[in-house]
Amino acid sequence: MSRDAAIRKAAETYRSGAFEALLARRVAMRTESRRADRADAIAAYLAEEMAPSLEALGFTTETVTGGGSHPFLIAERIEDPAALTVLNYAHGDVVNGLDGDWTGDLSPWAVTTVGDRWYGRGVADNKGQHTINFEAMRAVIETRGRLGFNAKVLVDMGEEIGCPGLRDVALAHRDRLAADLLVASDGPRFAADRPTLFMGSRAAIDIILEIDAREGAHHSGNWGGLLSNPGIQMAHALAAIVGPTGQIKVPGWTPDGLKPSIKAALSGLSIATAPNEPSIDPAWGEPGLSPAEQVYGWCSFEVLAFLTGDPAAPVSAIPPRAMAHCQLRFTADIEPDSVLPALRAHLDAAGFPFVSARPGKTFGRATRLDPDDPWVVKVAASVEATTGAPPVILPNFGGTLPNDVFAEIIGMPTIWIPHSYPGCSQHAVDEHIPVAIVEEGLRIMAGVYWDLGEMARP
Repeated sequence: MSRDAAIRKAAETYRSGAFEALLARRVAMRTESRRADRADAIAAYLAEEMAPSLEALGFTTETVTGGGSHPFLIAERIEDPAALTVLNYAHGDVVNGLDGDWTGDLSPWAVTTVGDRWYGRGVADNKGQHTINFEAMRAVIETRGRLGFNAKVLVDMGEEIGCPGLRDVALAHRDRLAADLLVASDGPRFAADRPTLFMGSRAAIDIILEIDAREGAHHSGNWGGLLSNPGIQMAHALAAIVGPTGQIKVPGWTPDGLKPSIKAALSGLSIATAPNEPSIDPAWGEPGLSPAEQVYGWCSFEVLAFLTGDPAAPVSAIPPRAMAHCQLRFTADIEPDSVLPALRAHLDAAGFPFVSARPGKTFGRATRLDPDDPWVVKVAASVEATTGAPPVILPNFGGTLPNDVFAEIIGMPTIWIPHSYPGCSQHAVDEHIPVAIVEEGLRIMAGVYWDLGEMARP
């Protein structure tokens, strides 16, 4: 009965083929939450796969709903009410499989080995990741006879469509989900060979800019020089928002600066791109920031779509209107309710009161746990004890996760240990995961769960 024995047992599930068989069974379930005709598969993933698997580990389970169309599973294993309690969040839904578009004969609904990778929809996002965590938990239970802490699990079946109902579930079941710490897995590592911790995520808000100058287009020969051109006006309005190299110009849309703990955590991190990934533009973004600081410590503004006239069939006429669909990704330093008012004030001051700005979809709330937090130090030490090297510590994920539900609504420190990498093609064809990450993830999580079982409740 030892930490090393639990780690060996977890790794053996990969080497024996048992893990691959389990993951293949889960990948075969077509849990595409963006398709209304997959409701039966969505429900079956919880009833036929997750609930029996967790019950075999000593959890009690219940399926609940939260006002959305997709169910959630709450599972609890309480060993000692006075002991440390750890919550795990996972999602069993996937994006559309895109059948027929994958390379060669690859199927999104089968785990296929090609070289040192497993391919299949969900192997990286998120079936592979939560399967790693639960199998590591199994290894600890079978080795020690107990976890040594109380474990709770929340499985979401609508994460890929914005987590409808998740906040309602968190509010309705706050006491059941309460824990001392969230330890979950989603998103990518910093790099394939760099075990990583991140403690929150950036948020995003879509912003639709519009100029509606008049009814109908008018001949450019008869009216050119007399009528304002909304396309030109929109281009200048965008130039007032963001500079030619992507620097944000709107006051209040960026942090006042990087906190010393954030800067220290990101110091020395070099983002290297894989052969199938785009090359980084070194002069893009906020001057003076490293690429890692741009993604994990700062905010970014993007123009996602820009339309004026009819690009497919342009005519010699001044268009009556222009539209730009934009997005701001922001860190926990930015108050989301201030984003639109700050833009309105900035556009008015810059001479663009005729440009309307309305919010589109909002993606979560930005959250972050300080890299110096004692829980981060403890979990990082556990990962280092297993791998022999300190993990990369990111203050937050560059993308967006529903971390605010756990950090703010339920109220707990949050640490994410991802078991994927940036080039995994999640949400696209040929989604995959390197098998080396699978084995290392099993070892890391077995070590983390073992160590959590020896920690006193704060």
